[in-house]
Amino acid sequence: MNDKFKQNKANYKQLIDELNQRIEKLKSGGGEKKIAKQHEKGKLTARERIEYLIDKNSRTIEIGIFAGDGMYMEYGGCPAGGVVVVIGYVSGRQCVIVANDATVKAGAWFPISTKKNLRAQEIAMENKLPVIYLVDSAGVFLPMQDEIFPDKENFGRIFRNNAIMSAKGIPQIAAIMGSCVAGGAYLPIMSDEAIIVNKTGSIFLAGSYLVKSAIGENVDNETLGGAETHTEISGVVDYKVESDYEALDKIRSLMSKIGKPKKACFDRIEAVPPKKNPEDIYGIIPEKRDTPYNMYEVIERLVDNSEFDEYKSNYGKTIICAYARIEGWAAGIVANQRTIVKTKSGEMQFGGVIYSDSADKAAHFIMNCNQKKIPLVFLHDVTGFMVGSRSEHGGIIKDGAKMVNAMANSIVPKFSVVVGNSYGAGNYAMCGKAYDPRLIVAWPTAQLAVMSGASAAKTLLQIHLSSLKAQGKEISKEEEQKMLDEIMQKYNEQTSPYYSAARLWTDAIIDPLETRKLISMGIEAASHNPIKKKYKTGVIRT
Repeated sequence: MNDKFKQNKANYKQLIDELNQRIEKLKSGGGEKKIAKQHEKGKLTARERIEYLIDKNSRTIEIGIFAGDGMYMEYGGCPAGGVVVVIGYVSGRQCVIVANDATVKAGAWFPISTKKNLRAQEIAMENKLPVIYLVDSAGVFLPMQDEIFPDKENFGRIFRNNAIMSAKGIPQIAAIMGSCVAGGAYLPIMSDEAIIVNKTGSIFLAGSYLVKSAIGENVDNETLGGAETHTEISGVVDYKVESDYEALDKIRSLMSKIGKPKKACFDRIEAVPPKKNPEDIYGIIPEKRDTPYNMYEVIERLVDNSEFDEYKSNYGKTIICAYARIEGWAAGIVANQRTIVKTKSGEMQFGGVIYSDSADKAAHFIMNCNQKKIPLVFLHDVTGFMVGSRSEHGGIIKDGAKMVNAMANSIVPKFSVVVGNSYGAGNYAMCGKAYDPRLIVAWPTAQLAVMSGASAAKTLLQIHLSSLKAQGKEISKEEEQKMLDEIMQKYNEQTSPYYSAARLWTDAIIDPLETRKLISMGIEAASHNPIKKKYKTGVIRT
């Protein structure tokens, strides 16, 4: 273990410490006082409900804990988007759990809350996983209603998805554990089965104040839409229970009786841990992102027995393509190599850059994985495609398009892990968020952007200086440097993995040691939805 490795490891562990501290803060939702108020009402918090509901000692993946982080500060913020989303196991069945956090603005829906709920439903629909909704929400956050209510990917899309999932036979169970108001009342009632907690759960299109204002009727909320009303008079809700615990027990009982899903054809054998210590990843990834490192060493610490079958090892060396197993599941790995490599002709190629030969190799490998029904795992550390006259004359756009075409049309599940850089068209070719990865996560060293901060800042500065020059203005070197620093600072903030995760460009920021679990649970989820399509690409230029 050399000094460089030790320094890298110490730096990475600091990043992990920061990640864990941020996560713990977000888990407190609206804070201790709001949690205490929830308990005073005889209610559990969203996280307590999920913890009680899921199978003991089972594994989970939390989606979007950083959603809304640093956003909406003029309204006091919206930790975790005001909703907790978890992929977990209930009565032995893998499922998606969506729980409103009533400690955050009474569970009101912000724009990011809607986006997060839609992402949860997307995961459920892609993988045909049952959905459990734990409802406790005051409805749309009215000061931002224009960004929540009317558009295609806004609030109403959630209820459309309820209907689509039900038609596709994806089970949905809802527990009304608090307020359920206005349009939000449709979510639990468009689910297949609904449970309501007596005295704390309520559901109505308009509360007592609005009813009084609209039609002049005097009625209290319990009579209007409480548990007795909806289980004994209206018949809107299927089960009445007396506590949060009883509601969660009822969900477990219902889940235990759901029929078994058909399984997809993905191959799995007994899992074997990597021979090489996964924690070495901390020392392999360099502190400075422009420093080369060997991606083979990372792969060896992610795959079973540290073994893989490399495809075209001597060709297109800036992308590694390999067949491997991750927790027993067969997987095809497409990874950016970060060392400087030498071709047979003696040409030196920059690490992290996609060249024509690399794109061509990756496209063929992706096609092979689709032919063999092998899920794909993309490990991003890419600065983009190679530029310059030599690359353009060689048809880099054509070869890049071939890779994007093969990847975009994949019928096997795809998973993306942003290890380091994920810039520009490189992000697209490596299955960025726009290309429907089943899950996309970032390590703390990740950066997502059109280009690096340094390149972008210099480009933006030159544009600004040209504009000033056209106006006949001149600035000093000191002023120029100050402008560059300001642009760099702003741009670097936007390339942070936390900035991306806050906007749900990634599903999570994870410790690298969680990667094997995440991919394994992701392939298991995908196995609930057998592949029925035939793989074919669009027109590919040769």
